Amino acid sequence: MSEPVKKAVPEPLDPIAEAHRQWSARWPEHADRMAAVTSVMRAQQLLLGMVEAALKPYGLTFAAYEALRLLAFARTGTLPMGKVGTRLMVHPASVTNVIGRLERRGLVERRPSPDDRRVVLAAITPAGRELAEEATAALHDAEFGLADLTPEQAGAITGALRPVRISAGDVPS
Repeated sequence: MSEPVKKAVPEPLDPIAEAHRQWSARWPEHADRMAAVTSVMRAQQLLLGMVEAALKPYGLTFAAYEALRLLAFARTGTLPMGKVGTRLMVHPASVTNVIGRLERRGLVERRPSPDDRRVVLAAITPAGRELAEEATAALHDAEFGLADLTPEQAGAITGALRPVRISAGDVPS
């Protein structure tokens, strides 16, 4: 009896490499930049998924975690809402939404500034501080989704993206 013929299993297709091939055939002067931006966007999706999976047991999104961690880092545990938005690089409406959700859970409080009653402060509560520490440990354990990279490779990514941020006016050169 003869052995059954095994069908060749095709190699998995890298959609970004295929898009690069298509772009190179039509617009070669734009192919590398298209692949770069698509790679960054895909990496962002993958990393956000891994980070949010690590934070899920704590009932936190990455945005909520960042807000808690920022307040935990603050010397007094409080920051004006506007400064929270600036430091997290998000729109004021997003800050209001995230702080509101954290406030409903008893992790953050909003209060007027003693120096200027027009300014609203976000203040981390003891429960918020405790949860920030637990969630930080979980992200450390998950290596922020970059467990397969060396510290040098992670640093190289940060360095490679800095010119993009500079060119967009996000940070000074």
